[in-house]
Amino acid sequence: MAADLPDSVVDVEALEELLSRPPQALIDDLAALDGDIIILGVGGKVGPCLARMAKRAVPGKRIVGVARFSDREVRRRLDAWGVETIACDLLDRGSVSQLPKLPNVIYMAGKKFGTTGGEPFTWAMNAHVPALVGEAFAASRIVAFSTLCVYPFTDVTGPLCHEDTAPAPVGEYANSCVARERVFQYFSKRHGTPGRLIRLNYAIDMRYGVLHDIASWVYTGQPIDLRAGHANVIWQGDVNAQVLRALHHCEVPSRPLNMGGPEQASVRALAVEFGRRFGLAPEFINPESGLGWHNDTSLAAKLFGYPQVSLARMVDWTVDWIERDQPQYDLPTHYEARDGSF
Repeated sequence: MAADLPDSVVDVEALEELLSRPPQALIDDLAALDGDIIILGVGGKVGPCLARMAKRAVPGKRIVGVARFSDREVRRRLDAWGVETIACDLLDRGSVSQLPKLPNVIYMAGKKFGTTGGEPFTWAMNAHVPALVGEAFAASRIVAFSTLCVYPFTDVTGPLCHEDTAPAPVGEYANSCVARERVFQYFSKRHGTPGRLIRLNYAIDMRYGVLHDIASWVYTGQPIDLRAGHANVIWQGDVNAQVLRALHHCEVPSRPLNMGGPEQASVRALAVEFGRRFGLAPEFINPESGLGWHNDTSLAAKLFGYPQVSLARMVDWTVDWIERDQPQYDLPTHYEARDGSF
C-alpha cells in the first residue's frame, strides 16, 4: 500500500476508499481464517470502513454488520459495499441471542463522548453489553475495541505502558472500559473463548482525530493546551487492518494488545509544523507536560509490522484537507483532558 499512497486525499469518497483498502497481509490472513465475520457496533465513525475493508479483502466470505442503524445512510452504504446488515439493539438480550453465531466477532460497541451526565448508559454499553455478547458468542473468537485510557499516566521518557501494566483508570469512562475488558476476560475464561482486547491509541481520519484537532486550532487561531504534551497517533486504515488481523492472534483468556504508531509525537512540534505550513504562529497555553497516556506498541509491531502510513504523510494530508475546507466531524478527541471527563 505504501508505494500507492496519494499526495492528496481529494474528497470523502477517496478517503473512504483509502481507509478501506486492504493490504496484502490482511488479504492473506483473512483468506486463511476459518469462517465468516460479524461486526457488532458497525454503525459508528470507524465501523463502516472496517467492514468494507474486510469485504474487499475476502469478497467470498460473509461479512455481517450489526447496529441500531439510526442513520439509514450508513446502512445503505454498507449494503452497497456488499456487507450484510442486521438492525439490532445490543442492549436487548433476546435480540443479541438471535444474531447469527459466526466464528469471528469484531466488537466495536461502546460509549465515550457524552459520558459526563450520562454515566448509567455509558456503563450499560461498556460493561453490560459485553456480558450479553460474551454469553451469546461463547463459541466464537472475539476481538474487542478498548482504549489506552485504562492505563495510568506515565512520563513520555519512559518506561511506557505495556500490555501487562496494571490499569489505573481515571473517570467514569475509563473505569467502564476496564469493566468491559474484565467482563470479556471472565467469559473468555469461563467458556474458553479466544479473544483480544485492543487498547487503541488515537486513530487518524481526515475528518477528525488529534492531528485534525491541533491543525484546526492553529488554522483558526485557538490556543493549544500543552498539559498533554505528546500523543500517539495511527492511521485509521492501519487500525482497521490490524484489528482484523488480530483474529489470528486470539488467546484464552482474552489478552490486551496495544495498537498505535511507533512514536510519541510532540504536540508542540506538530503545532509548529502546522503553523509553518499555514503561515501562522500557533499559540500555546499551560506548562508543557510529559505526563499522559503513553503505551508501548512494540507487540503489535512484531505481529503486524509498522503502520503503512507514516506520521509525516498524515501531517501532509491533514494540512491539505483543512486548507481545502473539506468535511469534518464535530467530534474533538479531548486528548488533552486530564480528568477523565468526556
